[in-house]
Amino acid sequence: MSIYLETYGCTMNHADSEIIRAILHDSLTDSYEEADCVIINSCGVKGPTERKIRKRIAEIQADNKALIVTGCLPLISPLSTNVVGTNVYDIYEAVTHVEKDHPVNLIATSKKNKLCYPRKGDGVVAILPISEGCLGFCTYCAARLARGHLFSYPVKSVIKTAQTFIAAGYKELQITSQDTGCYGMDRESNRDGDRERTYLPALLQALTEIEGDFKIRVGMMNPNHVKDILDDLMEIYHDEKIFTFLHIPVQSGNDDILKKMNRKYTVAEFKDICSAFKREFPQLCLWTDIIAGFPTETDEQFQDTLQLVRDITPDKINVTRYSPRPNTPASTMNLIPGWIKKERSRALHRLRMKVSYEINQSYVGKSYTVLVEKQGKVPSTMIGRTFNYKPVVCHGTPGEFKNVIITGAKPTYLTAL
Repeated sequence: MSIYLETYGCTMNHADSEIIRAILHDSLTDSYEEADCVIINSCGVKGPTERKIRKRIAEIQADNKALIVTGCLPLISPLSTNVVGTNVYDIYEAVTHVEKDHPVNLIATSKKNKLCYPRKGDGVVAILPISEGCLGFCTYCAARLARGHLFSYPVKSVIKTAQTFIAAGYKELQITSQDTGCYGMDRESNRDGDRERTYLPALLQALTEIEGDFKIRVGMMNPNHVKDILDDLMEIYHDEKIFTFLHIPVQSGNDDILKKMNRKYTVAEFKDICSAFKREFPQLCLWTDIIAGFPTETDEQFQDTLQLVRDITPDKINVTRYSPRPNTPASTMNLIPGWIKKERSRALHRLRMKVSYEINQSYVGKSYTVLVEKQGKVPSTMIGRTFNYKPVVCHGTPGEFKNVIITGAKPTYLTAL
Protein backbone atom coordinates (compact mmCIF):
# COMPACT_ATOMS: atom_id res chain seq x y z
CA MET A 1 0.00 0.00 0.00
CA SER A 2 1.30 3.42 -1.00
CA ILE A 3 1.11 6.02 1.80
CA TYR A 4 1.16 9.84 1.78
CA LEU A 5 2.04 11.71 4.99
CA GLU A 6 0.89 15.21 5.96
CA THR A 7 2.09 16.99 9.11
CA TYR A 8 0.50 19.87 11.02
CA GLY A 9 1.55 21.72 14.15
CA CYS A 10 4.64 22.16 16.28
CA THR A 11 8.24 21.02 16.06
CA MET A 12 7.42 18.03 18.26
CA ASN A 13 4.84 16.89 15.71
CA HIS A 14 7.45 17.13 12.96
CA ALA A 15 9.79 14.96 15.06
CA ASP A 16 6.97 12.43 15.44
CA SER A 17 6.50 12.46 11.67
CA GLU A 18 10.17 11.57 11.27
CA ILE A 19 9.48 8.44 13.32
CA ILE A 20 6.54 7.64 11.02
CA ARG A 21 8.77 8.13 7.96
CA ALA A 22 11.43 5.82 9.35
CA ILE A 23 8.93 3.06 10.20
CA LEU A 24 7.05 3.27 6.90
CA HIS A 25 9.85 4.41 4.60
CA ASP A 26 9.37 1.62 2.05
CA SER A 27 5.67 2.47 1.65
CA LEU A 28 5.78 6.28 1.51
CA THR A 29 5.14 8.34 -1.62
CA ASP A 30 5.55 12.05 -2.34
CA SER A 31 2.43 11.99 -4.52
CA TYR A 32 -1.00 12.39 -2.95
CA GLU A 33 -2.64 11.26 -6.20
CA GLU A 34 -0.75 7.96 -6.24
CA ALA A 35 -1.37 7.16 -2.56
CA ASP A 36 -3.79 4.47 -1.40
CA CYS A 37 -3.69 5.74 2.16
CA VAL A 38 -3.11 9.15 3.76
CA ILE A 39 -1.74 9.71 7.25
CA ILE A 40 -2.43 13.09 8.85
CA ASN A 41 -0.21 13.81 11.83
CA SER A 42 -2.52 16.32 13.42
CA CYS A 43 -2.50 19.32 15.76
CA GLY A 44 -5.34 20.37 18.07
CA VAL A 45 -3.98 23.48 19.78
CA LYS A 46 -6.17 26.02 17.96
CA GLY A 47 -9.75 26.00 16.71
CA PRO A 48 -8.80 27.22 13.20
CA THR A 49 -6.23 24.41 12.92
CA GLU A 50 -8.83 21.81 13.86
CA ARG A 51 -11.26 23.21 11.29
CA LYS A 52 -8.54 23.09 8.63
CA ILE A 53 -7.74 19.47 9.44
CA ARG A 54 -11.41 18.44 9.51
CA LYS A 55 -11.86 20.01 6.07
CA ARG A 56 -8.84 18.08 4.83
CA ILE A 57 -10.23 14.85 6.31
CA ALA A 58 -13.47 15.37 4.36
CA GLU A 59 -11.50 15.93 1.13
CA ILE A 60 -9.50 12.74 1.59
CA GLN A 61 -12.60 10.71 2.41
CA ALA A 62 -14.32 12.13 -0.68
CA ASP A 63 -11.39 10.84 -2.74
CA ASN A 64 -12.07 7.34 -1.33
CA LYS A 65 -8.59 6.98 0.11
CA ALA A 66 -7.86 5.13 3.33
CA LEU A 67 -7.12 7.55 6.16
CA ILE A 68 -5.33 7.45 9.52
CA VAL A 69 -5.19 10.51 11.78
CA THR A 70 -2.37 10.52 14.35
CA GLY A 71 -1.12 13.11 16.80
CA CYS A 72 -2.91 15.43 19.21
CA LEU A 73 -6.32 16.04 17.65
CA PRO A 74 -7.77 12.52 18.23
CA LEU A 75 -7.13 12.99 21.96
CA ILE A 76 -8.82 16.41 21.99
CA SER A 77 -11.82 16.06 19.67
CA PRO A 78 -13.60 12.86 18.49
CA LEU A 79 -12.99 11.98 14.84
CA SER A 80 -14.96 9.64 12.60
CA THR A 81 -11.99 7.89 11.06
CA ASN A 82 -9.05 5.62 11.94
CA VAL A 83 -7.04 7.20 14.75
CA VAL A 84 -3.70 6.82 16.50
CA GLY A 85 -2.65 9.18 19.28
CA THR A 86 0.76 10.69 19.91
CA ASN A 87 1.99 7.09 20.17
CA VAL A 88 3.14 7.27 16.55
CA TYR A 89 5.47 4.31 17.06
CA ASP A 90 2.30 2.16 16.70
CA ILE A 91 1.76 3.37 13.13
CA TYR A 92 2.89 0.10 11.52
CA GLU A 93 0.20 -1.81 13.45
CA ALA A 94 -2.38 0.78 12.36
CA VAL A 95 -1.41 0.48 8.70
CA THR A 96 -1.57 -3.32 8.91
CA HIS A 97 -5.17 -3.10 10.16
CA VAL A 98 -6.14 -0.55 7.50
CA GLU A 99 -4.74 -2.79 4.77
CA LYS A 100 -7.18 -5.47 5.93
CA ASP A 101 -9.98 -2.89 5.99
CA HIS A 102 -10.24 -3.15 9.78
CA PRO A 103 -11.07 -0.04 11.86
CA VAL A 104 -8.23 1.42 13.92
CA ASN A 105 -8.38 3.11 17.32
CA LEU A 106 -4.92 3.05 18.90
CA ILE A 107 -4.79 5.67 21.64
CA ALA A 108 -2.05 5.01 24.22
CA THR A 109 -1.84 7.09 27.39
CA SER A 110 1.44 5.61 28.64
CA LYS A 111 4.70 7.34 27.70
CA LYS A 112 7.75 5.87 26.00
CA ASN A 113 11.18 7.27 25.28
CA LYS A 114 10.72 8.17 21.62
CA LEU A 115 14.46 8.69 21.18
CA CYS A 116 14.70 4.88 21.11
CA TYR A 117 12.83 4.80 17.80
CA PRO A 118 14.37 5.38 14.35
CA ARG A 119 14.01 8.78 12.71
CA LYS A 120 14.15 9.81 9.08
CA GLY A 121 14.81 13.51 8.51
CA ASP A 122 16.64 15.55 5.93
CA GLY A 123 18.47 18.83 5.52
CA VAL A 124 20.71 20.71 7.94
CA VAL A 125 18.44 20.93 11.00
CA ALA A 126 17.80 18.00 13.36
CA ILE A 127 14.85 18.13 15.75
CA LEU A 128 15.84 16.83 19.18
CA PRO A 129 12.91 16.27 21.59
CA ILE A 130 14.08 16.20 25.21
CA SER A 131 10.70 15.53 26.82
CA GLU A 132 6.99 15.22 26.16
CA GLY A 133 4.11 16.80 28.05
CA CYS A 134 4.31 19.62 30.59
CA LEU A 135 3.79 20.61 34.22
CA GLY A 136 1.23 23.32 33.48
CA PHE A 137 -2.55 23.53 33.78
CA CYS A 138 -3.23 26.56 31.58
CA THR A 139 -6.97 27.11 31.38
CA TYR A 140 -7.00 27.63 27.59
CA CYS A 141 -4.72 24.80 26.53
CA ALA A 142 -5.86 21.45 25.14
CA ALA A 143 -2.35 20.24 24.27
CA ARG A 144 -1.95 18.85 27.77
CA LEU A 145 -4.98 16.64 27.13
CA ALA A 146 -3.00 15.10 24.28
CA ARG A 147 0.60 15.15 25.52
CA GLY A 148 -0.10 14.67 29.23
CA HIS A 149 2.16 15.16 32.22
CA LEU A 150 5.85 15.91 31.75
CA PHE A 151 7.97 12.91 30.75
CA SER A 152 11.65 13.87 30.49
CA TYR A 153 13.79 11.63 28.31
CA PRO A 154 16.96 10.20 29.90
CA VAL A 155 20.06 12.37 29.57
CA LYS A 156 22.07 9.54 28.01
CA SER A 157 19.41 9.05 25.32
CA VAL A 158 19.39 12.76 24.50
CA ILE A 159 23.19 12.93 24.26
CA LYS A 160 23.44 9.72 22.21
CA THR A 161 20.79 10.96 19.77
CA ALA A 162 22.56 14.31 19.43
CA GLN A 163 25.88 12.59 18.77
CA THR A 164 24.24 10.49 16.06
CA PHE A 165 22.79 13.60 14.41
CA ILE A 166 26.12 15.46 14.46
CA ALA A 167 27.99 12.42 13.10
CA ALA A 168 25.42 12.25 10.28
CA GLY A 169 26.27 15.82 9.25
CA TYR A 170 23.49 17.89 10.82
CA LYS A 171 24.59 21.41 11.73
CA GLU A 172 21.74 22.57 13.98
CA LEU A 173 20.04 20.82 16.88
CA GLN A 174 16.58 22.17 17.67
CA ILE A 175 15.93 21.31 21.31
CA THR A 176 12.18 20.90 21.59
CA SER A 177 9.36 20.00 23.97
CA GLN A 178 6.04 21.44 25.09
CA ASP A 179 8.19 23.38 27.59
CA THR A 180 11.96 22.86 27.48
CA GLY A 181 12.41 24.91 30.64
CA CYS A 182 10.93 22.25 32.93
CA TYR A 183 13.19 19.44 31.68
CA GLY A 184 14.02 17.09 34.55
CA MET A 185 11.51 18.55 36.98
CA ASP A 186 9.28 15.46 36.79
CA ARG A 187 11.48 13.13 38.79
CA GLU A 188 13.46 12.90 42.00
CA SER A 189 16.48 11.51 40.18
CA ASN A 190 17.11 11.14 36.49
CA ARG A 191 16.49 7.88 34.67
CA ASP A 192 20.20 7.27 34.14
CA GLY A 193 20.52 6.33 37.81
CA ASP A 194 22.21 9.55 38.97
CA ARG A 195 21.34 10.75 42.43
CA GLU A 196 20.55 14.32 41.45
CA ARG A 197 18.15 15.68 38.88
CA THR A 198 19.50 16.97 35.61
CA TYR A 199 17.85 20.22 34.61
CA LEU A 200 18.01 22.06 31.29
CA PRO A 201 21.26 24.03 31.90
CA ALA A 202 23.19 20.84 32.74
CA LEU A 203 21.72 19.08 29.73
CA LEU A 204 22.75 21.96 27.47
CA GLN A 205 26.23 21.88 28.99
CA ALA A 206 26.55 18.21 28.08
CA LEU A 207 25.33 18.89 24.53
CA THR A 208 27.87 21.67 23.98
CA GLU A 209 30.66 19.25 24.89
CA ILE A 210 29.89 17.06 21.87
CA GLU A 211 32.66 17.44 19.32
CA GLY A 212 31.76 19.08 16.03
CA ASP A 213 30.90 22.38 14.37
CA PHE A 214 27.19 22.87 15.07
CA LYS A 215 24.66 25.17 16.74
CA ILE A 216 21.91 24.56 19.30
CA ARG A 217 18.55 26.32 19.28
CA VAL A 218 16.77 26.07 22.61
CA GLY A 219 13.00 25.79 22.21
CA MET A 220 10.16 27.51 24.07
CA MET A 221 10.46 27.89 27.85
CA ASN A 222 7.70 29.10 30.17
CA PRO A 223 8.62 31.98 32.52
CA ASN A 224 7.71 30.20 35.77
CA HIS A 225 10.36 27.55 35.09
CA VAL A 226 12.98 29.88 33.61
CA LYS A 227 13.05 31.98 36.79
CA ASP A 228 14.06 28.85 38.75
CA ILE A 229 17.10 28.15 36.54
CA LEU A 230 17.85 31.68 35.33
CA ASP A 231 21.46 32.15 36.47
CA ASP A 232 22.62 28.71 35.30
CA LEU A 233 20.74 29.14 32.02
CA MET A 234 22.37 32.48 31.24
CA GLU A 235 25.78 31.04 32.08
CA ILE A 236 25.50 28.21 29.55
CA TYR A 237 24.09 30.61 26.94
CA HIS A 238 27.57 32.14 26.73
CA ASP A 239 28.73 29.00 24.92
CA GLU A 240 29.19 29.83 21.24
CA LYS A 241 27.37 26.66 20.20
CA ILE A 242 24.08 27.98 21.60
CA PHE A 243 22.09 30.53 19.60
CA THR A 244 21.59 33.75 21.58
CA PHE A 245 17.88 33.20 21.21
CA LEU A 246 15.13 33.10 23.83
CA HIS A 247 11.53 32.01 23.18
CA ILE A 248 9.54 32.81 26.31
CA PRO A 249 5.76 33.19 25.97
CA VAL A 250 3.98 35.80 28.11
CA GLN A 251 0.42 35.40 26.67
CA SER A 252 -0.84 38.62 28.34
CA GLY A 253 0.56 41.82 29.79
CA ASN A 254 -2.05 41.94 32.55
CA ASP A 255 -1.73 40.05 35.84
CA ASP A 256 -5.47 39.47 36.26
CA ILE A 257 -5.66 37.80 32.85
CA LEU A 258 -2.55 35.74 33.64
CA LYS A 259 -4.32 34.47 36.78
CA LYS A 260 -7.37 33.48 34.73
CA MET A 261 -5.01 31.70 32.35
CA ASN A 262 -3.37 29.97 35.35
CA ARG A 263 0.07 30.92 34.07
CA LYS A 264 1.88 30.88 37.46
CA TYR A 265 3.98 34.05 37.01
CA THR A 266 3.45 37.81 37.00
CA VAL A 267 4.16 40.40 34.34
CA ALA A 268 6.93 41.78 36.56
CA GLU A 269 8.60 38.35 36.79
CA PHE A 270 8.43 37.98 33.02
CA LYS A 271 9.97 41.41 32.50
CA ASP A 272 12.73 40.62 35.01
CA ILE A 273 13.71 37.54 32.99
CA CYS A 274 13.78 39.49 29.72
CA SER A 275 15.77 42.32 31.31
CA ALA A 276 18.31 39.92 32.83
CA PHE A 277 18.88 38.17 29.50
CA LYS A 278 19.17 41.47 27.61
CA ARG A 279 21.69 42.84 30.11
CA GLU A 280 23.77 39.70 29.71
CA PHE A 281 23.24 39.45 25.93
CA PRO A 282 22.59 42.90 24.36
CA GLN A 283 21.88 41.32 20.94
CA LEU A 284 19.48 38.69 22.28
CA CYS A 285 16.83 37.62 19.77
CA LEU A 286 13.67 37.54 21.87
CA TRP A 287 10.46 35.76 20.82
CA THR A 288 7.24 35.68 22.78
CA ASP A 289 3.64 34.46 22.35
CA ILE A 290 0.49 36.47 23.06
CA ILE A 291 -3.19 35.50 23.02
CA ALA A 292 -5.46 38.28 21.75
CA GLY A 293 -8.98 38.42 23.17
CA PHE A 294 -8.77 35.95 26.03
CA PRO A 295 -12.20 35.62 27.72
CA THR A 296 -13.17 38.67 29.83
CA GLU A 297 -10.14 40.70 28.63
CA THR A 298 -11.04 44.42 28.74
CA ASP A 299 -9.69 47.18 26.52
CA GLU A 300 -7.61 48.44 29.45
CA GLN A 301 -6.12 45.00 30.04
CA PHE A 302 -5.27 44.72 26.35
CA GLN A 303 -3.55 48.12 26.52
CA ASP A 304 -1.34 46.63 29.27
CA THR A 305 -0.26 43.98 26.75
CA LEU A 306 0.60 46.60 24.12
CA GLN A 307 2.63 48.51 26.71
CA LEU A 308 4.50 45.35 27.67
CA VAL A 309 5.49 44.86 24.03
CA ARG A 310 6.83 48.43 23.92
CA ASP A 311 8.77 47.77 27.12
CA ILE A 312 10.45 44.47 26.20
CA THR A 313 10.78 45.10 22.42
CA PRO A 314 10.62 41.46 21.24
CA ASP A 315 12.06 40.52 17.86
CA LYS A 316 9.03 38.37 17.11
CA ILE A 317 5.54 37.81 18.55
CA ASN A 318 3.44 34.77 17.76
CA VAL A 319 -0.04 36.30 17.98
CA THR A 320 -3.01 33.96 18.43
CA ARG A 321 -6.67 34.96 18.53
CA TYR A 322 -8.25 33.09 21.40
CA SER A 323 -10.36 30.13 20.34
CA PRO A 324 -12.12 27.88 22.89
CA ARG A 325 -10.87 24.31 23.00
CA PRO A 326 -12.88 21.28 24.21
CA ASN A 327 -12.76 20.38 27.91
CA THR A 328 -10.72 23.41 28.95
CA PRO A 329 -11.81 25.74 31.80
CA ALA A 330 -11.50 28.85 29.64
CA SER A 331 -14.07 27.51 27.20
CA THR A 332 -16.77 28.13 29.81
CA MET A 333 -15.77 31.77 30.42
CA ASN A 334 -17.42 34.79 28.82
CA LEU A 335 -16.07 35.04 25.29
CA ILE A 336 -14.90 38.21 23.55
CA PRO A 337 -16.70 39.02 20.25
CA GLY A 338 -14.80 37.91 17.18
CA TRP A 339 -14.44 41.40 15.74
CA ILE A 340 -12.75 42.61 18.92
CA LYS A 341 -10.31 39.69 18.85
CA LYS A 342 -9.52 40.52 15.23
CA GLU A 343 -8.90 44.20 16.01
CA ARG A 344 -6.63 43.34 18.93
CA SER A 345 -4.61 40.80 16.96
CA ARG A 346 -4.14 43.33 14.16
CA ALA A 347 -3.01 45.98 16.65
CA LEU A 348 -0.47 43.55 18.09
CA HIS A 349 0.73 42.64 14.61
CA ARG A 350 1.21 46.29 13.62
CA LEU A 351 3.17 47.02 16.78
CA ARG A 352 5.23 43.87 16.37
CA MET A 353 6.18 44.78 12.79
CA LYS A 354 7.18 48.30 13.85
CA VAL A 355 9.34 47.07 16.73
CA SER A 356 10.92 44.27 14.67
CA TYR A 357 11.76 46.60 11.80
CA GLU A 358 13.48 49.07 14.12
CA ILE A 359 15.55 46.26 15.62
CA ASN A 360 16.47 44.73 12.26
CA GLN A 361 17.65 48.04 10.82
CA SER A 362 20.44 48.08 13.40
CA TYR A 363 22.00 45.02 11.70
CA VAL A 364 22.45 46.68 8.29
CA GLY A 365 26.07 47.18 7.25
CA LYS A 366 27.43 44.76 9.84
CA SER A 367 29.22 41.46 9.24
CA TYR A 368 28.02 38.16 10.67
CA THR A 369 28.66 34.46 10.27
CA VAL A 370 25.46 32.66 9.29
CA LEU A 371 24.60 28.99 9.19
CA VAL A 372 23.07 28.41 5.76
CA GLU A 373 20.07 26.16 6.34
CA LYS A 374 17.62 25.84 3.47
CA GLN A 375 16.31 27.10 0.14
CA GLY A 376 14.74 30.57 0.20
CA LYS A 377 11.40 31.50 -1.32
CA VAL A 378 13.14 33.28 -4.19
CA PRO A 379 15.02 30.91 -6.56
CA SER A 380 18.81 30.85 -6.08
CA THR A 381 18.55 32.28 -2.55
CA MET A 382 19.06 30.54 0.77
CA ILE A 383 18.01 31.18 4.35
CA GLY A 384 20.79 31.44 6.92
CA ARG A 385 20.79 32.07 10.66
CA THR A 386 22.97 34.52 12.56
CA PHE A 387 24.51 33.79 15.98
CA ASN A 388 21.20 34.88 17.55
CA TYR A 389 18.95 33.02 15.10
CA LYS A 390 17.99 35.99 12.94
CA PRO A 391 16.91 34.76 9.48
CA VAL A 392 19.04 36.10 6.63
CA VAL A 393 18.24 35.79 2.93
CA CYS A 394 21.62 35.09 1.36
CA HIS A 395 23.58 32.85 -1.00
CA GLY A 396 25.45 29.73 0.02
CA THR A 397 25.44 25.97 0.42
CA PRO A 398 23.26 24.17 3.00
CA GLY A 399 25.32 23.41 6.09
CA GLU A 400 27.90 26.08 5.35
CA PHE A 401 29.00 28.62 7.95
CA LYS A 402 29.42 31.72 5.81
CA ASN A 403 30.53 35.28 6.52
CA VAL A 404 28.06 37.85 5.13
CA ILE A 405 27.43 41.58 5.29
CA ILE A 406 23.83 42.58 6.00
CA THR A 407 22.62 44.76 3.13
CA GLY A 408 18.96 45.23 4.02
CA ALA A 409 16.30 44.74 6.64
CA LYS A 410 12.61 43.85 6.65
CA PRO A 411 10.42 43.42 9.74
CA THR A 412 10.71 39.63 9.59
CA TYR A 413 14.16 39.00 8.08
CA LEU A 414 17.53 40.42 7.02
CA THR A 415 19.15 40.31 3.58
CA ALA A 416 22.75 39.77 2.56
CA LEU A 417 22.58 39.74 -1.23
